[in-house]
Amino acid sequence: MRKRSPSLSLSSFGTGWSATRRIAIVTTAVAVLLAVAGVVALLTGGGNGHQAPDTSAPAPTGSPSSSEAPPTPSSGSGSVPKPAQIADPVAYAMAAAQMLWSYDTRDTSRTQQLAGMRAWMTTEATYADWTSVSGQVPDPVLWSRMADQDQHATASVAEGHYPSAFKQALADDPSAITEAYIYVVTVNGRQQIAWTKGGGGAEARAVTLAVQCRPNHDCTLAAVAPSVTQ
Repeated sequence: MRKRSPSLSLSSFGTGWSATRRIAIVTTAVAVLLAVAGVVALLTGGGNGHQAPDTSAPAPTGSPSSSEAPPTPSSGSGSVPKPAQIADPVAYAMAAAQMLWSYDTRDTSRTQQLAGMRAWMTTEATYADWTSVSGQVPDPVLWSRMADQDQHATASVAEGHYPSAFKQALADDPSAITEAYIYVVTVNGRQQIAWTKGGGGAEARAVTLAVQCRPNHDCTLAAVAPSVTQ
């Protein structure tokens, strides 16, 4: 039986989501939406959210520290794609999800991976939850193990959409979004993983992202939600 290689997995998504940052996003970024229980549940990982499927690759055995400092710009970004220049929330979230699900340890260090992901983030500190995004990358030891096996992954995105709770909140109060222009988008797709000696596998992926799309500006990534809401 072929031994599986360690890999990035959605089952670890959101493990570093800090209570302080979660409160900031809910109360500041979408303060007017607090009256809508579905949206509050979405952003805090409760309610009708469900964990993303993990059908083939095992979850990382370690996770980065929640206090891990952001990488410096000089570290480069390796194979991580540059931020998409897209002003549509759903289209941007789809591009961001594909970025999050793709990596290549053959030519990208863990520091470079983090630096590349950081470039997608909003520069508005009030709304940026870097911990939830950097938490998608395994700790240095596991990344090194992955690199020893030349592990890499590509991703395809099937679709993206606003969860029903978010759409209902906007319908109830269309002006609510104008405080911070934070949109909640769920993306579904598939990740293909490969490593040395012909090893590999594929699995379905799903993630709910918070993206900021201010008028006349390209969108940016604000956070990765701790659970998936359809």
